[in-house]
Amino acid sequence: MIRLAVAGAGGRMGRLVSEVVAAGETAEVVQRIGSADDLVVADGVDAVVDVTLPQVSPAVVAAATAAGVPVLVGTSGWSGERIGSLRASRAADAPGVLIVPNFSIGAVLAARFAEQAATWFDSIEIVEAHHAGKADSPSGTAVATAERIAAARAELGPVSAPHTDQRARGQQVGSVPIHSLRLDGVQARQDVLLGGLGELLTVRHETLSPAAYAAGIRLAIAALPSLTGVTVGLERLLFG
Repeated sequence: MIRLAVAGAGGRMGRLVSEVVAAGETAEVVQRIGSADDLVVADGVDAVVDVTLPQVSPAVVAAATAAGVPVLVGTSGWSGERIGSLRASRAADAPGVLIVPNFSIGAVLAARFAEQAATWFDSIEIVEAHHAGKADSPSGTAVATAERIAAARAELGPVSAPHTDQRARGQQVGSVPIHSLRLDGVQARQDVLLGGLGELLTVRHETLSPAAYAAGIRLAIAALPSLTGVTVGLERLLFG
């Protein structure tokens, strides 16, 4: 039984993590850390789940490190630069930090499909939509997708994205424009649009219910005890 501390326990994802854990038999939540609580991991905790806010998340990781336990980061805001700094500061055999931009298996697969297609199209943009209560934009999933597209195109160069000096053209990540929508009535949706001569390929994933995250949450928690260093994405667990 994996004994968990959940940071951000009172939020949307914190409540979901607690529900998923309670429905299983391999883990239990023994500490709930709210926004007003000190970031101190209690004795007897085996791992920490961080579902806080981008500005709080690094402190949660530091608290888990101080306690000598692995941490699952389900908070947005971990860019490639921030992850690189984290890797540089940690020993390879330190307790694992697993950063998961999206717990949906379908979203992981969609990002992988977009990465595979990226070398065949020069014109690529991302449109992502989330519920109005999401505090950050672009989403962590969109940032991770754009970074993977950029890595896949390393030898080809940046995508073709004209007029990016105009604010309406979105925020560029790895040369890929990302357009963020925050709307009532939406859970989460991402479209990666890849344009070519006479054709348009759209890779879409839509989350219809928070239940879509349950399988990924279980997979990530089960992997925590065996991880060291810094791991990014469920795809590392799904595909090796």
